[in-house]
Amino acid sequence: MKHKILYILILLLSVTSNAQKTLDQTLKKHNKNNVPYISATELRMLQAQENVIIIDSREQNEFNVSHILEAIFIGYDHFSIEEFSEKITDKNTPIVVYCTLGIRSEITADKLIKAGYTQVKNLYGGICEWKNKDYKVMDSTNTETQNVHTFNKQWGKWLLNGKQVY
Repeated sequence: MKHKILYILILLLSVTSNAQKTLDQTLKKHNKNNVPYISATELRMLQAQENVIIIDSREQNEFNVSHILEAIFIGYDHFSIEEFSEKITDKNTPIVVYCTLGIRSEITADKLIKAGYTQVKNLYGGICEWKNKDYKVMDSTNTETQNVHTFNKQWGKWLLNGKQVY
């Protein structure tokens, strides 16, 4: 009986500690922090001030459900730096890469930096944080949507404004 109670207590502590992790802790766990972050608010200001390229590093099905207006889909699994370099030749162009939270986008952004792009940033909190700020997301027909593809249920907990799709 003591063993069952101890097991239940350990299980509850484990679940509670995982549930209480912050987005900062999640990103620190999965990222190397080798790409500077930009917040959703800072990106909105940057869009108003200058020409910035917004890159969606999620997969096509995620992009079709929801993406930031004017984002360019490049994917993650089949991303090619060679193809990207052919399309975006000015390596001093401001570029912001995003995904669901900022994990896959950091990997993609790092590839861009290593290829010589000088103004690359990772959107902190990804499309979830963008939508949490009540900024528009678009579907495959470029119609505003409340749906946000959150990759999976675990990452979906970071979407506080909108409807989770995974």
